[in-house]
Order: sequence, then structure tokens, then C-alpha cells
Amino acid sequence: MTIALTACAGGADPVQQESEVSAIQKKQVVELLKSIETGDPKPVSYINPDKYIQHNLAVGDGLAGFGAVLQQLPKGSAKVNTVRVFGDGDFVFAHTDYNFFGPKIGFDIFRFENGKIVEHWDNLQETPASPNPSGNTMIDGPTASKDLEKTAQNKELVRSFVDDILVNGRMEKLGSYIEGENYIQHNPQIGNGLSGLATALQAMAKQGITMKYDRIHRVLGEGNFVLIVSEGSFAGKWTSFYDLFRVENGKIVEHWDTIEAIPPQSEWKNRNGKF
Repeated sequence: MTIALTACAGGADPVQQESEVSAIQKKQVVELLKSIETGDPKPVSYINPDKYIQHNLAVGDGLAGFGAVLQQLPKGSAKVNTVRVFGDGDFVFAHTDYNFFGPKIGFDIFRFENGKIVEHWDNLQETPASPNPSGNTMIDGPTASKDLEKTAQNKELVRSFVDDILVNGRMEKLGSYIEGENYIQHNPQIGNGLSGLATALQAMAKQGITMKYDRIHRVLGEGNFVLIVSEGSFAGKWTSFYDLFRVENGKIVEHWDTIEAIPPQSEWKNRNGKF
């Protein structure tokens, strides 16, 4: 699939220079993730060996923790296809189709400092066996960002949506954020449109399954794509929610997500926390 990398040319313009740096960082993230599959040692050099803060709670801190996980992988078992990658300042966030101890869809966030990767967060969900009720997978759809000049306002729009609807349950405001039946949904349990969302919520309620967003931790965006990292609960378990939204003309028109239960602290391999 095509990866959304920003094309850059030479020049002294500060905005252009920032775009060039972002493109380099995005390329490095894609190469680092791909190295899980290929075993190529070069991309590890993109990480600061003296400062690599790990927030995947199943992985030990630092480069040593990253290396230990790779050594546990059966040889030739890993597959990595990064479908989307975006940049926001010192952060790069990627959306990847994995086979990594089993098939998973993941969001990864990397923070750069002085040209090196110094911190990593992620959220992984097992890949479902079939598409959602509307035939969409967790990873398909548009990959390239646009409307870069609208990044700040799109981030604010999506932050307000999550705060109003998902955190505070102000469902009467839903129509002001979402483009009705044109809303494309990639959650494996939910169909397209507001009707698909309503049907899924009703089914969850009948099964006694509750989903609650309690706190927004991070908002990252590039143009019309915005990623929100939130904390809450799902089916009674402490949970991390990563939601990626695509915005068109001031409305949310498409949504991808991963939902991951947070293990009890006794099982953590590092003490950096999920967020």
C-alpha cells in the first residue's frame, strides 16, 4: 500500500525545512518498523542508545528491552506493513498491519529529540478474521494527508468531539461532528454511518458491555488526519484507546481505532506507564 510521506525539496524556508525533517523522521520510523520483519540492523541506529523510553508494558525499557523482544520472535515469523505515517513536530505516528506474535493492527508513536528516537508508545489489537458489518478492514482507506494548513483546527475539532461525545456522553452534539451516513467506520464491530454506531451501541448494551473514555492523553495531527490517545475502560477492564480520524470540510468522515487492555502493574516489564 502507499505510505503517506511528504515530498520535500531543498530550500531555506523554515516551514519547508520543518517538512524536510518530518519526511526524514517518517522514513526512519517506517524503516525501523520494517526491520522487525527483515532483521536489518541499520534502523536501530535511529534510536538514541542512551535514552529510549519504552511505554509498551510488555517490553523492557531501553534498547536492551527492544532487542530482547526481537530475539524471542521465531525466525521469519514477523511481517510488517506500515500503511500510514504522519508527523507532528517531534512526533511521528504510524498505522501498521503486523504479524508479530500473531496478526495485529497497531498504532505506534515515536518522539524524536536532537534527530534521534528517544521515546515510544503503541497500542495493538488482534486482527479480526473478517471485515466489519460494512465490509471495511481495520487498515484500509485513504493514506495521504492533505489540508496541512488546517492541522491545528482539525486537532481541536477532534479533541472536542472525543471530549464531548466519548468522555462526557453529550450525544445530542453527535450530528455537529460527524457527517451522518457518509461516516466511514473501520472498527471491526461497527458499521458505517450514525446508524451503524447506534446499532453497535445497542448490541453492546444488550450484552452488558460498557465502554467509557475517562481522559485524553495526547492529540497528534497532520492535515486532515488526527490521532487521539485516551484512557478509560472497556468491558470492565482498564483500557487504552487509540482513535484515528479523517476530517473533511469541518466534519469527521472516517475513523480507525485500536483498543488494548492495560495489564496490572505486577505484569509490567517497565515502569514508564502506558501513556
